[in-house]
Amino acid sequence: MDTKTASLAILALAMLALAQVEVAAAVTCNPLQLSPCAAAITSSGKPSATCCAKLKEQRPCLCQYMRNPNLQKFIKSPGAKRVSSACHIPYPKC
Repeated sequence: MDTKTASLAILALAMLALAQVEVAAAVTCNPLQLSPCAAAITSSGKPSATCCAKLKEQRPCLCQYMRNPNLQKFIKSPGAKRVSSACHIPYPKC
């Protein structure tokens, strides 16, 4: 095996390993995970560190929540936009 082939094989293995980590780190979309943000969204209160952590964790799910008629009034509210900004998490553009 020449050096170029060996390098490609190592690169392929590294990419497979990263893919495995990505799958393991996949988030389970559960809007109840955002419950620590409820008070901050519905009032003018500052979001907690727990809220920001959960919002960051659930970020890949936010567009799904925005399409849900039962959740969109909370996710699309001015309070949710304020909390997103306070947590330094870009508001989703779905």
